[in-house]
Amino acid sequence: MPLWVVVSSAPLRPIHYSTSPSAPQQRHTLAGVPPSDALPLREPRALYDAVGGEPTFRALIGAFFRRVAADDVLMGVYPEDDLDGAEERLRLFLMQYWGGPQTYDELRGHPRLRMRHAPFSIGERERVAWLSAMRGALDETAIPQPYDGQMWEHFELTAKHMVNAA
Repeated sequence: MPLWVVVSSAPLRPIHYSTSPSAPQQRHTLAGVPPSDALPLREPRALYDAVGGEPTFRALIGAFFRRVAADDVLMGVYPEDDLDGAEERLRLFLMQYWGGPQTYDELRGHPRLRMRHAPFSIGERERVAWLSAMRGALDETAIPQPYDGQMWEHFELTAKHMVNAA
């Protein structure tokens, strides 16, 4: 049975696909994509693949953590004695989120972002510092549009969601 993926100018999101040929009809109602834009593909194409896979995520998160290590505000949130572990966890999570290997879930289970960040005091200052470091890392990595914009939108929303202190 073929795999159906909708091809459109809509932003690329984490992959959602179906093995049913009727999926394009269902997606038309939800996404406003005409069924004629649905093409059968052998494998889904995710943002993970589109930006270069693991090497790109290694570069992005490496650039981010170089900034974390140099930022006093962020070093108040990240465990100084486990920066390498924090780097690996963020890299694995983002790779999985954007359609890569499911290693994060295999090693750590469901992400539960709010729960995992609850022990850390994250206010507006930390949110802004985190976003600044990530923006610099995205710029350094030179992820092309539209993927940079899609990732940035996700980071902005997630950073806002992680704020747990005034």
